[in-house]
Amino acid sequence: MSRPRCLPAFLCVLTPLLLCGIALAEGKTKAAPNIERPLLVGYFPQWGIYNDPQYLVKNLIAAGARPLVDQINYAQGFVKDGHCSVADPNADLNFTFTSAQSVNGLADKPTQRFRGNLHQLQLLKRRFPKLRILISLEGRASDFAADAQSENREAFVRSCVDIFLRGKFAPGIHAPGIFDGIDVDWEYPHTEDAVNFEALLREFRRQMDSVRHGLTLSIAAGHSPMMYENTDWETIGRLVDQVGLMMYDFIGPWSETTGFVAPLSVSRGHRGGSIDRSVTAYLDAGIPGKKILMGVPFYGYGWRQVSDDDNGLFQEGQSIRGDRPYSYIASLISSSTVYRDPDSAAPWLFDGDSFWTYEDPVSIRRKAAYTLERGLGGLMVWELSGDDSSAALLRAAWHALRATNSVADDGTAALPSGGTPGEHPKLGAPATQHQR
Repeated sequence: MSRPRCLPAFLCVLTPLLLCGIALAEGKTKAAPNIERPLLVGYFPQWGIYNDPQYLVKNLIAAGARPLVDQINYAQGFVKDGHCSVADPNADLNFTFTSAQSVNGLADKPTQRFRGNLHQLQLLKRRFPKLRILISLEGRASDFAADAQSENREAFVRSCVDIFLRGKFAPGIHAPGIFDGIDVDWEYPHTEDAVNFEALLREFRRQMDSVRHGLTLSIAAGHSPMMYENTDWETIGRLVDQVGLMMYDFIGPWSETTGFVAPLSVSRGHRGGSIDRSVTAYLDAGIPGKKILMGVPFYGYGWRQVSDDDNGLFQEGQSIRGDRPYSYIASLISSSTVYRDPDSAAPWLFDGDSFWTYEDPVSIRRKAAYTLERGLGGLMVWELSGDDSSAALLRAAWHALRATNSVADDGTAALPSGGTPGEHPKLGAPATQHQR
């Protein structure tokens, strides 16, 4: 996928994840160590070096103190032609970082063999050894399906393990230990792929354990377990350490009607599912709550020529092509008005014509509170470069997952500063009250 960004809900990326010991029926297999505290996992965009402004590994360090995530899922490694490969050699291995761009403040030498994002991740890992980094394997569903066939499976997995876990990135470049596991983003196995999907994950588990115990195996999963016909989710739940639910793109530019990109719950007028329904479905299907990561989008969608009925919510309009990062949508707040759903704290922006659905620090705190309430494994961000320059969304998630007593009486996370500038008029009281 080139600069992956979710299209419709059923085509959405990416992307995973929690650490938990497992025992398989075929014998004991150790998975990643058990961690009780909810995790904050973020997909790091390989293409961030091409963004304007650039998004670099260095951006993850808060004021030079610590990373703002517990785990990075590096997007991406390619799955193609029966093997894994480095997706963008220029970004991953060849890009020469200046001293200002580098994690350690030292410029790359043009003559050094190992440069690029992967070298920056290596520097970050040396500075913060407890930070976990996974490689996210992405590719076409047809390639995953072919690679999961019994005659191809072992060699395919071996190629992924050799490159990303054993660190054989290119001739003359051997840098093991950067990645602590693999995130499999197969969107999506068809009905006839169910047996091979399970077998592929079992083969990943086997070969990863042969490298070293404690490596994390995660998957990115869609809105509903029903999207994976014939899949035995109880078995999948034993094989993997983390299940990253891609809880976004419930609505977008493919719809002629406005709505919420990632609704936590269902409001009056809402069409379709919600995060709460999806989480419940996966729990009922047999995935342990501590292995579920709730996906959170750092982007949103917009419509123009929207009716002002209900302040634009659930109204017809002309969709704006593509997504926009939170940093862009936040820049519109001063000339618009923020409204908020009282049940889920989901915001929307409306100026009388243009409507935007997105996440903000308030809604992310509410989702963190939900994660704690339901005993889930944590939050998973797609993707980190969408945040603003102050990392407002990431900081909100980080602190909310750690401040277990910061939940207000109404179930929403307490706001140290009262809410979002320009909000009408306060949390829980938008112009139109919508009932669950």
